[in-house]
Amino acid sequence: MSNTAEKERYGDADLAYFRTIVQEKMDEAIKQHELIKSAYMNDASNGTEDTAPQFKAFDEGSQVMNKETSSQLAIRQEKFIRDLKNAMIRIENKTYGICRVTGKKIKKARLELVPHATLSIEAKNMQS
Repeated sequence: MSNTAEKERYGDADLAYFRTIVQEKMDEAIKQHELIKSAYMNDASNGTEDTAPQFKAFDEGSQVMNKETSSQLAIRQEKFIRDLKNAMIRIENKTYGICRVTGKKIKKARLELVPHATLSIEAKNMQS
């Protein structure tokens, strides 16, 4: 690796710091995903047997909406977990924090807020 490439990446101490942040986010995301899945599974077991006939159709429609919402939340959470796992791979490869468009380091403050970021603010703004 050339000296300029060395200067354009985060050092081992910073990578260890980011590893901690990413791992904490991943642990929390996995817990949230389990809660969402649990809520989705419980929706299936909550019957409408004791519901008055006029409310049964409404309740079934509500259940469908709840399942769809839970499903969408689960999909988003799975994507977030995947993005965090990819961030961990980049940390191990020592390519973490490098913008995939500009090749420059992503600001530390951005990575602290969005630890799975692959674009700098500059690159993100170019997309808009």
